[in-house]
Amino acid sequence: MNLLYFSFFFSLLVISASAAPYRLSITKIFNVNDYGAVSDGRTDNAKAFQNAWADACAWDGLRPKLLIPKGKFLVGPLVFKGPCKGREMVVQVKGYVLSQADLNAYKTHEWISFRYINGLLLTGKGQFDGQGVYAWPLNNCLHKRRCKALPWSLNFSFVSNATVRGITSINSKNVHIQIFASNNINLHSIKLIAPENSPNTDGIHVGESKNISINQSIISTGDDCISIGPGTANLSISEVRCGPGHGISIGSLGGGKDEGDVVGIIVRNCTFSDTANGVRIKTWQESPTFSSAYDLVFEDLVMNNVDNPIVIDQKYCPHNLCSNKAPSLVKISNVKFRNIRGETRTKNAINLVCSDRVPCEDIELSNIDLKYSVVGDFAVASCVNVKGHSFGLMIPPSCI
Repeated sequence: MNLLYFSFFFSLLVISASAAPYRLSITKIFNVNDYGAVSDGRTDNAKAFQNAWADACAWDGLRPKLLIPKGKFLVGPLVFKGPCKGREMVVQVKGYVLSQADLNAYKTHEWISFRYINGLLLTGKGQFDGQGVYAWPLNNCLHKRRCKALPWSLNFSFVSNATVRGITSINSKNVHIQIFASNNINLHSIKLIAPENSPNTDGIHVGESKNISINQSIISTGDDCISIGPGTANLSISEVRCGPGHGISIGSLGGGKDEGDVVGIIVRNCTFSDTANGVRIKTWQESPTFSSAYDLVFEDLVMNNVDNPIVIDQKYCPHNLCSNKAPSLVKISNVKFRNIRGETRTKNAINLVCSDRVPCEDIELSNIDLKYSVVGDFAVASCVNVKGHSFGLMIPPSCI
């Protein structure tokens, strides 16, 4: 009996010893300070960051970690490119990361870009500061449909199976977070902040991507809190506090040839405060080719002092930039606006203007309670080229 116990105990020791090297290889930290980074807020540390990433990406362990410690780090444009050998790349941000203010430092419209990575965690309580205050006066995109875009702060292109958690981005020159051609990305508990009058500082823009979730976050910007572009599928947005800003928008769609459809969008349990819009679908008045947006749900939303709480705008043409008056060719269908309540600053609380060529179909309005902020007056709803139905409480009265 004793011999059996001894054999069993000895076997455990052998297994533990053989497993020890494997356990030690689970993670390894690549601290940017070890690569010469200087946290004085003046020295450009792009090379140190890039070299730390290169070693972390090449390390054949489970979770190599690129660490940005506490301190103030100035960095120019960065490309964190895969594929990497580890199962999941971890970027932990404890410090304050400051972008180059000089636009001549940027060869593309990206500041920090993650590309071709399968398995990524970007986390930490640090901040990314885009120093947009120096760039916003140079933004001419408000007056030109085709213009030179300023750099985005964080870009995710061709990224799969990623989580962005806990970070803060402030004063982006352009969009805070751009997601393109990516799959299975979860963003939660993040803060995206820019002044209300900062141009084109969308919080998150998603395009040509699928299986994206955004939840439990605070977004206060000068443009859309979240904008959803062509080719987006299966996007879930929940428990987002939006405002100030332009609300949550699908579009603008129909601006280019052969755009991908937008399908399977859910916006749920969100609060909008002092925004220029609530939830909006917008398509360019003139479209070169047909496309679609369908299976869209907006429900359980609160509007606090919001202009234009519910909008479909298929005559979108800011600053009269359209060359003609051709109708939109984007087909909008199966859209549900449910359980939306609060206060509207504009009398027209529901404004659904659809295409003359391809009218909206299967539009649902149900349990809407939007009161006009002007004492003694009442909100109204208006519909053009809309087919659908309404249910339950309707304040203002339905136009469908």
